[in-house]
Amino acid sequence: MTRPPTAAQRRVIDAADPVTGRLRGTQAQLTALVKRGLAFRHPRPPHDHFLTPAGHRTRESPEPPAAAEPEPAHGFAARVGGEERADGGPARAREVHSAWQGLLELRRMTNPDGATDRPCGWERTHLVRAAALALEAAGHRPEGPEGPGYRVRATPQPEAVAVYVPDGEDLRACAGTLEGAGWQTGEYTEPRTRTRYLLASPRRV
Repeated sequence: MTRPPTAAQRRVIDAADPVTGRLRGTQAQLTALVKRGLAFRHPRPPHDHFLTPAGHRTRESPEPPAAAEPEPAHGFAARVGGEERADGGPARAREVHSAWQGLLELRRMTNPDGATDRPCGWERTHLVRAAALALEAAGHRPEGPEGPGYRVRATPQPEAVAVYVPDGEDLRACAGTLEGAGWQTGEYTEPRTRTRYLLASPRRV
């Protein structure tokens, strides 16, 4: 069981920037939120603090969650397409934005040259989630209860995922998004079903 934030901490969370989740408060308040998994400290000057996805959820909830364990930022799950239930609305948009910004920072910190224009090691070991996050963050709609959209699936090939989109124009738009996010893509046709799909893999250079 995790105790809910104090009233003072809750005020700091509620006052966060609605898009970036940037926080303002005393050092003690910010440190306490980091320990709870509701905020993180940016590693670069001026070392501002931002809400994690769990922090955004706390702000969206009418009452502080008493039983939920704070989820670290890396626990965020992008929609890969085909989910039976789908979270949407402003809260989801902020969560996706926060996760994408966090991934870019992870690239900066872990790529040897600090590059943010190509995938990092984490993405190479979480191919489906990484590709799905790039697509969702760019505004592409995943397949779900609300209608057709993209589906990202694992493949037998090392460091490659398949992306299926019903519409050819949308498929090419997804290819453009992934290439802009540092992935290599190629368009192929399944021999038996004649279904067009993208084969995408993280670019190394």
